[in-house]
Amino acid sequence: MARPSKLYLVCYNSLQSIGWFIALLRLLPCLASPVSAHSAYAVTGDLICFLQTCAILETVHAAIGLVPTAPLLAFLQWGGRSHFVLAIVRQIPEVQSSPSVLITFMAWSISEVIRYFHYAMTTLKVCPSWLTYLRYTAFIPLYPIGVGPGEMWTMYQALPFVKKRDLYSSFFKKFSMSYHSFLVGVLVCYPFLWLKLYLHVFKQRKSKLGKGSRKKRV
Repeated sequence: MARPSKLYLVCYNSLQSIGWFIALLRLLPCLASPVSAHSAYAVTGDLICFLQTCAILETVHAAIGLVPTAPLLAFLQWGGRSHFVLAIVRQIPEVQSSPSVLITFMAWSISEVIRYFHYAMTTLKVCPSWLTYLRYTAFIPLYPIGVGPGEMWTMYQALPFVKKRDLYSSFFKKFSMSYHSFLVGVLVCYPFLWLKLYLHVFKQRKSKLGKGSRKKRV
């Protein structure tokens, strides 16, 4: 990898890690009481929307070969989260105060601080073994928590408001369907798509933390 590209990736991943760490610090007081749990979006929504929007660069990184990731996989990961936070949560104030938003944001923030910090250290080739272990272990509880009681529950709560306001009707009428129907379809497919990604990360975990990897380090 050319030196400017390496420097860019270190800067990008470091800034993302710092951004998500700031989001996490803002979210922690929301755990203090049931009342404050409703303020998760108010205290960090704009920052998370910004960070998630910037993450489209990861699709570009994959497409031009900066990172060894399939561009389609990178785009689908970005698209799923961006649809959730930008098209649903940001546009429907009634769900912004739901505890499920706090659950989602907490799971995202913790996992992204770890993931981006790991990427930055790996790019510099100074990544400690404990960080690699954390990167490929923390997702085991965080992913299901973020998806089930987090994202899916939020989308389910959004359905009546989507139907009442006929959101994005001008776009979806081109396809002879409503956004409400689309969102129901997303909810039905979500567990299967998520499980495929979840198992994919487990394969990565086996590759990074398996016996072969440990022998190589020795």
